[in-house]
Amino acid sequence: MADISAPLQVPDQKVQSRAAAPSGGTEWTRAGAFFDRLNRILSYARGLPVITLIGSLLVGYFQYLSAYQEKVSAQAKEDMSAATSTFSSIADAFSEAQMLQQILYFDYTAALAIDADGDAQAIQTKNAQASYAPYEHARIVLRQNGDLFARKAEIYIDWASDFGRDPADTKTPTTDPLNESLLGVYNFDCDDTANIPHFNMLDESGHRLPLAPDPPPCRYDRSEVISDPPGSYVRLCARENGKILADKPALTLHWYSAKHQLLAMHYCFERLHGQLLPARQWASQSSMSPEQKAKFIAKEADTYNGLTSQAVRLDAFMSLAMFQMENIHVKYRPVGFVCHIPFVTPFVDLFSNYCTPVRTAPVRRADGTTELRQSS
Repeated sequence: MADISAPLQVPDQKVQSRAAAPSGGTEWTRAGAFFDRLNRILSYARGLPVITLIGSLLVGYFQYLSAYQEKVSAQAKEDMSAATSTFSSIADAFSEAQMLQQILYFDYTAALAIDADGDAQAIQTKNAQASYAPYEHARIVLRQNGDLFARKAEIYIDWASDFGRDPADTKTPTTDPLNESLLGVYNFDCDDTANIPHFNMLDESGHRLPLAPDPPPCRYDRSEVISDPPGSYVRLCARENGKILADKPALTLHWYSAKHQLLAMHYCFERLHGQLLPARQWASQSSMSPEQKAKFIAKEADTYNGLTSQAVRLDAFMSLAMFQMENIHVKYRPVGFVCHIPFVTPFVDLFSNYCTPVRTAPVRRADGTTELRQSS
């Protein structure tokens, strides 16, 4: 018989709730407890100096990235403006001078054809006389600014469009030895078709040109690395009285260089200026010997070919300048999303300048310069 005097035992409510709760509720309870603990940990971590430092680094990174992109945009605008201005001023100057040079030639040859070079009332004579003074002025402008035009083309077209150029890598002020005086020393042949700028990578049969042209018949630097496309450069050997001087080193002209094209174009312009001496004497009403007139007539076809080559050179320069200005657009094209991911840009910069079209100054540059100055 049961003892009715013993106290009644009531089941614990927590035990009842656990027993009544389904198994899924237990998982939710565990998940809630996990997130509670995680929240307490994060709440504690927010007060740590390390988290504050990381946050400061992220803020500084994005501020730097924004400032860098603003500088890149400003540099792109400046480079395009300078390249456009350089292209326009050079093209205008050469176009005017070469047009007036052609007018003198065609007027004189037309007068000779009808034996009217001695007729002061002939239309050819009047046109030539009206064109003579502007031609001399245009020629003086080119003579005065020829070297300056070449340097401006090098700075604002060649260098600005070079994807891999880093000014910090330049060790000497004169990295390109070519100048107009050297063209004269090497007797640059303006009439040779090989000395006219061309960008064709295929020969007349449609086959791809070899990466390097045939070795020149004079001494040249075999270790020279040329990254230009096939057929876009030529090596010149020095000549004396038409004979190649094998002991002098070859001179390389790069047709993808606006500077090289301008040096060759101005050199050949001056050569034509000398060949047109009888035409200039006739247009300026100066005295002219019969021998000079006969010499001009004998070389009339050569002069015409020279003028045609000059027109081709001017067109090649304008084509190259526009091509390189498009490269400036590509160089400063906005970078993709990957370059905006924190700390990805410094990593990519180790292998490529995709994220940094404008190179930043390396710290080692200052140290190296300081050591160099101290040692000197």
